Amino acid sequence: MSDFQIAIEPEEIVKFLKSEIALKDVYHKILCQKVIHQAAQARGITVTEEEIQTQADRQRREKGLEKASDTLLWLSEQFVTSQDWEVGIYNHLLAQKLAERLFSLEAEKFFHQNSLDFEQVVLYQMLVAYEKLAQEIYYQIEESEISFYHAAYLYDMDDQRRRRCGYEGKVNRGAIQPEIAAIIFSTPPKQLIGPLKTNLGYHLFLVDELIPAELTQQNYQEILHNMFQKWLNVEVDHLLHSS
Repeated sequence: MSDFQIAIEPEEIVKFLKSEIALKDVYHKILCQKVIHQAAQARGITVTEEEIQTQADRQRREKGLEKASDTLLWLSEQFVTSQDWEVGIYNHLLAQKLAERLFSLEAEKFFHQNSLDFEQVVLYQMLVAYEKLAQEIYYQIEESEISFYHAAYLYDMDDQRRRRCGYEGKVNRGAIQPEIAAIIFSTPPKQLIGPLKTNLGYHLFLVDELIPAELTQQNYQEILHNMFQKWLNVEVDHLLHSS
């Protein structure tokens, strides 16, 4: 295997990426990295050896690489050296620090201005093709002739959700059609909703829990990442056009 790896020349890799119409994506990522390095340098942002080591240790724990030999074996399987790995960690941490410097305040402001979009519900849903069937199911549930969960298992058109008895999990308001979200988020939990017609068919909903909007670390990082990627794409486009 190692002989085969050595036999692959850089030119072959470039030709392969071109043949797979994948070179543009790689080129774009390299340009992104150049923009990040230039912007970080202009702002005096650096990454320390200690920070790289801490991140490396975290990755080793996540991958179950307890021994140094385990880590070296894993790196060799990826065709990279420990130095290559550390460069990747450095680039990742540098991008994180730059994103924080540029958009930490804007991310919090965005959340508060759009907090409704971050409200969640623990939601159950079933979808059927015909209005008459949806109405019959609705009345059967209301009359306690059948539970929502059993009805979803029997009638839901979505096979995967049917096996979950209609369970959708935690769903953000922003992931639901606005007119339907307005009804769902204004209805008390445990109250049957529907039938509501869309181009997919007729929906019945049951809200198990309403979860108020909260700026969690996950929400914060998602907003920060989106803002940073938009900025980065604009900077790369500017770099391409200016050159």
